[in-house]
Amino acid sequence: MLADLLQQGLSSPICLTWELTYACNLQCIHCLSASGRRDPNELNTAECMDLIDEIAAMGVFYVNIGGGEPLLRHDFFVIVEHAVANGVGVKFSTNGYLLGAEEAARIAATNYLDVQISVDGITEEVNDATRGGGSFHRALTAMEHLIDAGAEGFKISVVATRHNIPQLPEFLHMASEMGAQLRVTRLRPSGRGVESWHHLRPTQQQQRTLHQWLRDHPEVLTGDSFFHLSALGEPLPGLGMCGAGRTVCLVDPIGDVYACPFAIHENFRAGSTKDPGGFSRIWSSSSLFADIRESEPVGTCASCWAVDSCKGGCMAVKFFTGSPIDGPDPECTLGHGSTERLLQIPIMSSDHSWAT
Repeated sequence: MLADLLQQGLSSPICLTWELTYACNLQCIHCLSASGRRDPNELNTAECMDLIDEIAAMGVFYVNIGGGEPLLRHDFFVIVEHAVANGVGVKFSTNGYLLGAEEAARIAATNYLDVQISVDGITEEVNDATRGGGSFHRALTAMEHLIDAGAEGFKISVVATRHNIPQLPEFLHMASEMGAQLRVTRLRPSGRGVESWHHLRPTQQQQRTLHQWLRDHPEVLTGDSFFHLSALGEPLPGLGMCGAGRTVCLVDPIGDVYACPFAIHENFRAGSTKDPGGFSRIWSSSSLFADIRESEPVGTCASCWAVDSCKGGCMAVKFFTGSPIDGPDPECTLGHGSTERLLQIPIMSSDHSWAT
């Protein structure tokens, strides 16, 4: 099986997630990186160019740029254009506040540049409760600018919560009407999500509903977020495995490299792009990555008939709920996990939220 081969890791990541800045004009209550304030040690333009050159030489297919809000960086398009000129495609996420007509035209004119607009409710009431007042209107305005500029196939990105799962059919209709694609991802209890996890996470019944709905709509993108649901029966499209340290990893705004894009925590830090050997040395020689690639489910998961389908679930969700990394996913659909107690584990040495 392909997944078994990928378990041991590739010579380079398929996709590199790159949080370009911690600066953000919103304070989403589930933000994975607790973004808000820019870190004064963020990679400068020249360092960003060097990283792109390095990953291009490694054969990385594309970078998935986020934040924070990446459009807050004055050199955003300079960085993007350097990437695509060197054969590295770019996918980036934005809340849409800074995506006006000029930015939309530039996006539409750039090959191998893909944008997704983040919304978490099909109505202002549901979305703004999570993302902040006025954010729904600004996201819709950004989408209209993209449509007017002829930027076809942009993405509408939704983090699945108990409040918006009932709205998924309406999200899909919105995407169809706009000529866009719908992308749905899993909620993780990291960053500010630690505090909102119990309020936002889907119920067990909603997990089952979501699994069936995604099975019925294979055109909806998921980024392999929901492989833990495959224990319910038919597996969802995708590799169906945790890619952390195997096919993906994350570079944060100051150049630190983490095994998991959803776990910006010292326990998953493998090094810095500023260290001797840079990113390529970390990817090929990190002892942390080696341990992850060799890990196998044990205990309950090892003896479970569904382990080949769900692969034990999400490493990040397990870590931030205080569950054993090699044990069941806390949201195991067969009931082997537990979400009763959430440990208050800081996601990083410094929280970048506005209030801190």
